[in-house]
Amino acid sequence: MRTPLLPDRPRPLVFAHRGCSSLAPENTFAAFRKARETGSPGIELDVHASADGRLVVAHDDTFRRVFPDGFTGDKKLEELNYGEIRRVDAGSFFDSAFSGERPPLLEEVLEEFCPDMYVDIELKSRKTKGDPLPGLLAERLAALGGTISGSVTVSSFNPICLAAFKKAWSCLSDNLRNAEKRAAGIPAAVIFCVDQELPWPLRRGFGRFIAGCDYLKPRYNQVTAFSRFRWAGLEGRPVVPWTVDDRAAAEALVRPGPAGIPGCAGVITNRPQDVGTLRG
Repeated sequence: MRTPLLPDRPRPLVFAHRGCSSLAPENTFAAFRKARETGSPGIELDVHASADGRLVVAHDDTFRRVFPDGFTGDKKLEELNYGEIRRVDAGSFFDSAFSGERPPLLEEVLEEFCPDMYVDIELKSRKTKGDPLPGLLAERLAALGGTISGSVTVSSFNPICLAAFKKAWSCLSDNLRNAEKRAAGIPAAVIFCVDQELPWPLRRGFGRFIAGCDYLKPRYNQVTAFSRFRWAGLEGRPVVPWTVDDRAAAEALVRPGPAGIPGCAGVITNRPQDVGTLRG
């Protein structure tokens, strides 16, 4: 049985990609607060596990792109402890006005923005076994309890990582106190696109059969009337494409098609200030 996708949230859903990443440095508090200022109801972010088991919000495997002249060099984020990561300037690459922005911890973000906003947590992992990230995430979400009730989704390009999270979360949620049972349903999505870095079967979303996911996050150019009919209509998996920065394109995607073809449940955008509130 699939977990509904944020059923109590108004449709269409709008997730600010890495925060409002067109106006502030991605995956920082500045970007998340800017998304809130623009009226975006949701944010999307990326999470890695540090060497000492902290859940750090950052996109790439290294900090080279956002901290090009820094001390971390080409070290993988997973090789750095949190004390080192807190010294990373994740804002100056975008604009000197954001100098001193630091990669936040996931729990810091969730505590500030939930439950007023909803958050899509993308698990960044290339591992097929022995990955601590899924279990760490399940533990952190369980500890937050009602704070995240109806406010969180989890997604990944890696269907094995996603399946591991679902298994870990299922075990932990069975032990939650009654007051926390409301948070037990966390919808999960496989992300996909046509990219040479992905194994061929994962480029078309077939990872959904490995992960047993609840909804799908394809790149926007893979969404057609037929794919919506197949994924959302026949399979019952809502579709939330990325990254859609044009309002007209976003509205076309969320609009139902002919013969009852479902529209997308929402979009992920770098420009929530332009996409705004969509009409389904």
